[in-house]
Amino acid sequence: MTRLFTSAALCAVLFASTACAESTENGADVSTEGFDVSMQGADVASGTDAQPEADGPIVAEAGSPQDVIDAAPDAAWRTVDPENLLRIRTRHGMIWVELAPEFAPAHAERIRELSRSNFFDFKVFHRVIEGFMVQGGGAPDNPNVAAPTPPLRAEFSIQRSPDDLNISELQERVINPRENRSRAQAGFWNGFPAGTLPAAQAFIREDGQVDSWLLHCDGAAAMARTADPNSANAQFYIVRGEAEHLNATYTVWGKVRAGMDAARAIRVGTIGETPGFSPDFIMGFHIASDLPEDERPTVQVFDTDTPDFARYLEALAASNRNNRLPDICTIDVPVRIIE
Repeated sequence: MTRLFTSAALCAVLFASTACAESTENGADVSTEGFDVSMQGADVASGTDAQPEADGPIVAEAGSPQDVIDAAPDAAWRTVDPENLLRIRTRHGMIWVELAPEFAPAHAERIRELSRSNFFDFKVFHRVIEGFMVQGGGAPDNPNVAAPTPPLRAEFSIQRSPDDLNISELQERVINPRENRSRAQAGFWNGFPAGTLPAAQAFIREDGQVDSWLLHCDGAAAMARTADPNSANAQFYIVRGEAEHLNATYTVWGKVRAGMDAARAIRVGTIGETPGFSPDFIMGFHIASDLPEDERPTVQVFDTDTPDFARYLEALAASNRNNRLPDICTIDVPVRIIE
């Protein structure tokens, strides 16, 4: 059986609304001490820092986005390697996350290591802020208890040769609205929203490389840290909205491919701050390659390097009132699961 998943981002495009995310119910100031994800500079009410209106290329009209998806051949779908697929089990359902070792090799390996040692089992989602993120991975009774692993060096960005690792350049975008308002390009790598300095700059650099990073769009999976950039260890977070003010300053190691409904259902609150808060537990945390075959679905992502995806983008732009692509974070990359 094949199931096709699409996100609220497609709703935003088709109905030309500014957002389809849930509205916030918790706009209180939150501590940024310890392994917290900083909220400084974040717009909690909307779940995103303001970005300029996307100025993607004007494209010709096309069929509907769903028509393009339905007509795409099997070759237009990329199968996720089970070694790079994480299953987080919650009482609300499964969350499937694809790891991105090309951008964060040490962090991806840490996720695998802690998964295989059962470290995350029955830890809690101890800090959940509506419109921002879901944070977990600390001890059940004290989120500040350190994991039995050493801190990781930051992997906020990579240096890449455009010949070896391709990132499409679909629109201009601010790198980080708080830390670095320089403008760069944004597009996709393997279905991951990514930011990059223009590939053309590689030709004027001695090493022939440019800096690139994964974006904190809805569903991004990243590592929490203290004020020390090299302090990430085990606590992780999943963006529930947008967190543009964290781009290129926190390490993104993955992207939710299915189960964002479960991530959005996790109880809102912060241990030690929210009166009466009863956090949800991580009921299981497993790399797909370690699961029994009958629990290991085939997860396929629409390949963002194909002509079929280019047609999909044309259809999205044609459905937008200004006939331009929307912001990269609201472009849904279709996923299908074969069980």
